Amino acid sequence: MPLFGIVQQEARGHVVTTILIGMVAMLFTAVSYGKMARVYPSAGSAYTYVGQELHPALGYATGWSMLMDYVVNPLICTIWCSKAAMNILPSIPYPAWAIFFAALFTYMNLRKIEASARTNAALAIAMLVVVAAVLVAAARYVMGLPDVSFTKPFYDPETFRLGSVATGTSLAVLTYIGFDGISTLSEETKDPRRNIMRATVMICLIIGVLSAIEVYAAQLVWPVSLAFPDVDTAYVHVAGRIGGTVLFQVVNFTLLIASIGSGMGGQMAGARLLYGMGRDNALPKSFFGALDKNQVPRNNVLLIGALCTIGAFVVSYQLGAELLNFGAFIGFMGVNMAAFVHYFVRGERKLINFFPPLLGFIVCFGIWMSLRTPAKLAGAAWLAFGMLYGAMRTRGFRDSIKFETPAP
Repeated sequence: MPLFGIVQQEARGHVVTTILIGMVAMLFTAVSYGKMARVYPSAGSAYTYVGQELHPALGYATGWSMLMDYVVNPLICTIWCSKAAMNILPSIPYPAWAIFFAALFTYMNLRKIEASARTNAALAIAMLVVVAAVLVAAARYVMGLPDVSFTKPFYDPETFRLGSVATGTSLAVLTYIGFDGISTLSEETKDPRRNIMRATVMICLIIGVLSAIEVYAAQLVWPVSLAFPDVDTAYVHVAGRIGGTVLFQVVNFTLLIASIGSGMGGQMAGARLLYGMGRDNALPKSFFGALDKNQVPRNNVLLIGALCTIGAFVVSYQLGAELLNFGAFIGFMGVNMAAFVHYFVRGERKLINFFPPLLGFIVCFGIWMSLRTPAKLAGAAWLAFGMLYGAMRTRGFRDSIKFETPAP
């Protein structure tokens, strides 16, 4: 839902199509993650797969690229939460909200405030109820319209442009980001060699189907020719059109709570990753490898909080989403290629070992290349800096650096 507006804008109305294209890429990649989890059941991460199967330098590049995800995720949550809060209290300006939410995420992580499994389950049920209410309201609204095309959300010949759909897809895939975290749970999973792949594939399917239904309903309600009051919170305005002020505020509040949880969790995941790198001397240990009395990597939490505060003033939600996808898709391409090398090049020359990872790599590469130029330039600069730093720390990658992927 938070991505709906910017994808609608970039893909010229073909949001459902972008979600489904992204699902194809993610399903191929999910199979590769599942197969690699069988090979490395206790060390599930793209960095491990790529470093072990391809080359340590490529593994480092993968780990460094995905590190950007952990920094950018709380940043885009800060931006979105601030926009959503302005829908509730518009008298308070965006800068004040941005500082507030960056400080809130930081405070909650420093205090080790975490949602329990029971709380998360209750929130998930509440959000499903809200989604159901939106779909019912959308159906009633659409049935009252005089002329509705039920196929245009998939394909509109008047607005369809392959390049636009590709750019929209490069944003829409943010919907799926996080499914790879399943591979880090191999040690806690019963029969991981079978169930990790099944769980990863099922998650991609469920996300894809539910997301396609949500955006399909929104596209029927809000035509691409009509501009949004705020593109970043577009779905909230869709809810307002079909359900009035009450549904507007319910959806806005629900997405706000979800984004607070995502931002807080993303910040701690990034802090833990930086701590792991500091502990292993990949980064200066005295700063990044330190823990406070509560066993919290305080320095890293404060650093990411500061970056979120600054970034909220200089980065748009769209650019932040694209930067996150830049790093994620480098990891996805790496995992697909690692699966191809392990199972086909070094293993049995079967079609089942050839086509899925290769097609996954090709589709992911196409989506990655469809990112806008500013995101590719910023991502390339991050990657170049990381490779230079890594080469210096590892004597030209002759020594190893560990990237421990935090559990979701």
